[in-house]
Amino acid sequence: MLFLAVTLGFFVENQREHLVEHQREKQFVQSLFNDIKADTANLDRIINARTKKENALDSLSYLMNNDSVKEFTKQIYFYAVSIARTLPYRFVANDGTIQQLKNSGAFRLIRKRSVVDSISKYDVSVRNQLGQQAVEENLIDHYRSAATKIFDALVFNPILDENAGVIGLPADNPALQPYSKRELYEWNYRLYGIKAINMANRRDLRSLLQQAKNLLIILKDEYHLE
Repeated sequence: MLFLAVTLGFFVENQREHLVEHQREKQFVQSLFNDIKADTANLDRIINARTKKENALDSLSYLMNNDSVKEFTKQIYFYAVSIARTLPYRFVANDGTIQQLKNSGAFRLIRKRSVVDSISKYDVSVRNQLGQQAVEENLIDHYRSAATKIFDALVFNPILDENAGVIGLPADNPALQPYSKRELYEWNYRLYGIKAINMANRRDLRSLLQQAKNLLIILKDEYHLE
C-alpha cells in the first residue's frame, strides 16, 4: 500500500509538472506569435520605405549628373539629406521572447522540433539582417565623407525637424560647393554603393518577411492560435 501511495504521488506530481510546462509553452508561443506579427508589420513598412529610397537615389543621381544641375539644387539637397538617413530603413526585431527562450533554456518547453527549427532559422535570419544593416551604415559614412565636398551643410538645417526628419524642400535653389569632376565621380561611386546595399537589404527583408509569415502559420496551426 505504501508503495502504491508513493507511486501515485509521484505520478500526480509528474502530471502536474507536465501541465505547468505545457501552460508555459503556450504562453511563450503566444508571446512569440505576437512579436513576429509585429515584425511583419514593421518589415512591410520598411520594404516600402526602401522602394521609395531607391527612387530617390535614382532621381538624385540623374539630377546631379544633368547638364542643368544648377536648376535643380533644391531637389538635390532634399534627396541628398533624405537618402543619408538610416533610422526609417532600419529593422529592429521584436525579439524579447526569442531572447528569453534562448537565455533561460526555455526552448526545451517547446516540444515540437519543427517549431524549434523554424524559430531558430528565423532568429538567424534576423541576426544576418543586422549584419547587413551594419555594412550599410559603413557605406553611408563613406558617402557622407564624399558629400562634404559637394554640399553646404548649412542648407540641410531648415529642411530637418528636431527629430532629424525631412520636412520639405529648401525655399530656393541653394548653391552647391565648387567641386571637381574627380570629386563628383567619387560621390557617384559612394551613391552607387548605397543603392546596391539598399537593393540587397530590400531583397533580404522580403525574404525575411516571407519567413516570418510562414512561421506565423506554423505557430497558428500547431498551437491553434487566433
